[in-house]
Amino acid sequence: MAYRVAINGYGRIGQCVLRAIYEGGFRDQLQVVALNELSDIDTVSYLTRYDTTHGRFPLPVDHDGQNLLINGDSIRVLSKEDPRQLPWAEMDIDLVLECSGSFSDRATAQLHLDSGAKRLLFSQPAEPDVDATIVYGYNQQLLAANQQVVAAGSCTTNCIVPVLDLLHRELGIVSGVTTTIHSAMNDQPVIDSYHQTDLRLTRSAMHSIIPVDTGLNKGIERLLPELTGRFESLHLRVPTINVSVLDISLDLATKTSAREINGILRLAAANQLNGLLGYTEEPHASVDFNRDPRSGIVDGTQTRVSGGNMLKLLCWFDNEWGFANRMLDVADSWLRCK
Repeated sequence: MAYRVAINGYGRIGQCVLRAIYEGGFRDQLQVVALNELSDIDTVSYLTRYDTTHGRFPLPVDHDGQNLLINGDSIRVLSKEDPRQLPWAEMDIDLVLECSGSFSDRATAQLHLDSGAKRLLFSQPAEPDVDATIVYGYNQQLLAANQQVVAAGSCTTNCIVPVLDLLHRELGIVSGVTTTIHSAMNDQPVIDSYHQTDLRLTRSAMHSIIPVDTGLNKGIERLLPELTGRFESLHLRVPTINVSVLDISLDLATKTSAREINGILRLAAANQLNGLLGYTEEPHASVDFNRDPRSGIVDGTQTRVSGGNMLKLLCWFDNEWGFANRMLDVADSWLRCK
């Protein structure tokens, strides 16, 4: 049985989610029947066919003025700013994939439910009053059929939380600091511009390394409450268009070695986190992980231990494709809940 899905917001994640449904084996379970995007249908069709980061769409794409046509499938394209005007009831929408990034509160999500959608899944961290925040591979067992509003976390929490959970259970984490080295995003201008109230984000994305604020430490605390008060986080944007890396520093309760750490992570990547966590000792650059569907890939060549307790890790992740695939894993698991 294919569930009827609508995508709200057709930016980077919305486009990747649609593509991953067709490319990643989700098409039999998730049928996209509508997408809501304020841009015109010509632009929607064009940006579906061609993508600088992920290449050409692998199937025929066209439109008839009202519907996006993909390999014989017809997807109704809407352009409604107010969720109360969306025809989710008449379209019998099982799940809205909220990919606009414009809101994260339950009250606005409720407007989609009031319009007839049965459930809504956020593509970003949401307010604490949602039914659950799920990082697939860590806590998807919390999903339940009676939940209506769920968040899929962020690309960074999906990368780091399974690793922290594993290391905390094995060795104990006393404290930590994370630095996300993240590709440029579309809230940054190509050249200096009056684009943001955050003055750092008025600067050219292609010419500087730019610090921005992050709530990753709060996301870690929400998902791993036993680590509350133990983490701080930094975030840097760099002039690349995709693939990011987490620089993780941990003070461990148990003395260890780089060899032991790599062994723990390699074993997990081959077993309980297979397909979600990767492990490599090849000499990689970030571009090697473009379109990698895993949540994160530990670079074992960069693991360092100082004084027996201070651990440094690098974990690569495709901040678009990896996260889009995890969002669909959450959606599929949630819709199957009885």
